[in-house]
Amino acid sequence: MSRVNYDLFEVINGWAGHNVVLDRVAQFSATWLIYLVFAAAAVIGVSALLAGQIRALLLVGASLAAAFAAATVVSQLSHELRPFQTHHVVQLIAHGNGISMPSDHATAAFALAAAIGVFLHRTWGYVLAVMALVIGLSRVVAGVHYPGDILAALVIAIAATAAVWFGERVLRSRSADAPYPTADAHQ
Repeated sequence: MSRVNYDLFEVINGWAGHNVVLDRVAQFSATWLIYLVFAAAAVIGVSALLAGQIRALLLVGASLAAAFAAATVVSQLSHELRPFQTHHVVQLIAHGNGISMPSDHATAAFALAAAIGVFLHRTWGYVLAVMALVIGLSRVVAGVHYPGDILAALVIAIAATAAVWFGERVLRSRSADAPYPTADAHQ
């Protein structure tokens, strides 16, 4: 782990334990805000389904799958333990031991924000991105992740969504360039 990552963790986690309101907000955001993100994404998804935006929903799903596949690979390659396992921290929420990078909560939240923002609804993407940032910051304040874990989740979400966006554009341009079959081709 880089010294900057740990120094930044110390500053952010240093906010914990001094103000009961901040602690409660961090606890709620680190633990429960993800469910509000999921609920908002579900409502947006149902709305898109009812509007017939099937292709966009499939692209959101592909982005999420790509993000979680990438997060799994990063997690398998990482050996960074959670902050409370190796340092003295103020831990606001209970959490099991394990690999810290990337944050699953932040990966899910950022991936939903990026994919919804790109493929379905830009404004809701921004709203979900703010919520994802609050979740990520709260997980650091709560002492269960390093800032680098949250940054890795953000990069994974953006890269996965960009890869799906680019892949869809390539496939669409190839299908547009393909010659259309003529009546003679079927004889």
